[in-house]
Amino acid sequence: MGSYDVIIVGSGVIGSALAIAFANQGRKVLLIERDWSEPDRIVGELMQPGGVKALQKIGIEHCLEGIHAVDCNGYAIFKENEKIILNYPVNKSPNQGKSFHHGRFIMNLRNEANSKSNVTVLEATVTQLIEDTKFVNRVIGVKYKKKKLTSFKTDSKLDLSNFDNETIEEESIIAPFVVIADGCFSKFRKQLINKSVEIKSHFVGFILKKCDLPNKNYGHVILAKPSPILLYQISGDDTRILIDIPGKLPNVSNGEMNKYLLDYILPQLPKSIQVSFSAAVEISKARIMPNSFLPPSKNLKEGLLILGDAMNMRHPLTGGGMTVALWDVVHVSDLLHPLKFKNFNKVKKVSEELKKLHWKRKPLSSVINILAQALYSLFSAGDNINLIYLQEACFGYFKLGGRCVSTPVGLLAGLIPSPLTLLGHFFAVAFYGTFLIIRKNWIYLPFALIRSFLVIFTAAMVIGPVIISELKN
Repeated sequence: MGSYDVIIVGSGVIGSALAIAFANQGRKVLLIERDWSEPDRIVGELMQPGGVKALQKIGIEHCLEGIHAVDCNGYAIFKENEKIILNYPVNKSPNQGKSFHHGRFIMNLRNEANSKSNVTVLEATVTQLIEDTKFVNRVIGVKYKKKKLTSFKTDSKLDLSNFDNETIEEESIIAPFVVIADGCFSKFRKQLINKSVEIKSHFVGFILKKCDLPNKNYGHVILAKPSPILLYQISGDDTRILIDIPGKLPNVSNGEMNKYLLDYILPQLPKSIQVSFSAAVEISKARIMPNSFLPPSKNLKEGLLILGDAMNMRHPLTGGGMTVALWDVVHVSDLLHPLKFKNFNKVKKVSEELKKLHWKRKPLSSVINILAQALYSLFSAGDNINLIYLQEACFGYFKLGGRCVSTPVGLLAGLIPSPLTLLGHFFAVAFYGTFLIIRKNWIYLPFALIRSFLVIFTAAMVIGPVIISELKN
């Protein structure tokens, strides 16, 4: 197959974008994907302004064109009969996000990668990492099984018509650098990092047709019970709804899921959404996706880098996954710039340089990770009275306006990579909650003080473990 500077396993957001970034630096790239047909997922459909900014930096913002992407100006938060509009900060650039069909965006990225003369795309299943027998913990290539191919690169578009269903024997390809970006269900994760995935809930998703959203061009977060519901428009007529269900899922096959959705979830939705939601539940099959948490890890092997959801995941409530992934691409391409490394043959030096990635990505990734997990805990309060107080405090804090909105939303948008700023506003919310408790129950001051202490303690218990997980290697 020829020689390559880098092998990238997985052609999702991060794999495709990294292939393009390396190609633009003159690297020779082999991009391997198990299935090049358009993916169909219910997450990865809303990109924060910080992600758009990363696309601009890589030079591929045009990949958002031609897919009927919808501008997103911020969030509308619903709590019972109240609503707050949270706009992205206008003094930040860009100050709009984008929402779209995930598969269409991926195909634009793949077509862009395939258009590069120094990128070779291969439809194959990687079966094994090849390790150097002379050096411990050094990867030098991959083994794979591929579909039979007559010719692939006919023009700038992916031409899948030349594949048939025959498979051939396992083959090997060697390169000085291998990137694993095979997603949330990574087959190589367990052998490369020592942290496990935690799943507390699932998203149940539908596409609503011609849904009358209360606020166009805004993501909608409904603080329902037992946990939040998300809605955002992904094209002219299509609106995605994601219902978070913690714990055990209702049974789909016996109708239990539909009954739960129609009897319990439907009444909690704004009136304008209910008709299209009911129709979607009746005529569509529920799509289900686990909501995973995986703290970031450092690389354990030379000649290899594991990135994206294979290495780091957070609850998708805040829509920050693609933003983190695309900025990882920016950081990796900067660290391995041709001015530093003409090629990747000096494996040990490349690996030493990549050790900087863990902390270089930390200001942004930790904000997105911590915010996602903390907000999910607050918005999924259930019957926990202290979490309910914190949820009310968060809603009330946003009502104050000014920096109580612009800074938290800037953090959420991936535009303010400052963990200390996040920490300050999180505990400002908690102390604002104690103020509300004391103001409401000042006649019973001892009770109010005890409750206030418990709320602060709960806030620390919510955010503390996530911060610790970010600080661990």
